[in-house]
Amino acid sequence: MRARVGNWLVVEGTRVDDGRREGQIIELRHSDGSPPYVVRWLDNGHVSLVFPGPDARVVEGPPHAVSHADRAG
Repeated sequence: MRARVGNWLVVEGTRVDDGRREGQIIELRHSDGSPPYVVRWLDNGHVSLVFPGPDARVVEGPPHAVSHADRAG
């Protein structure tokens, strides 16, 4: 997984009642774009250091603009 500042991190819920979380990557800790990332979450505005798991992906545009085909890949 590689990212740039301004990309979005999308974390899918792993249970039925879990919601999807979306946040913008505002800082990288490694120059090669590898995790962890500093992310500002859309749902609450909090900033956190994130080590993404297998339920996460990086997208270039705003998450709501990502098509279902992109989510599968």
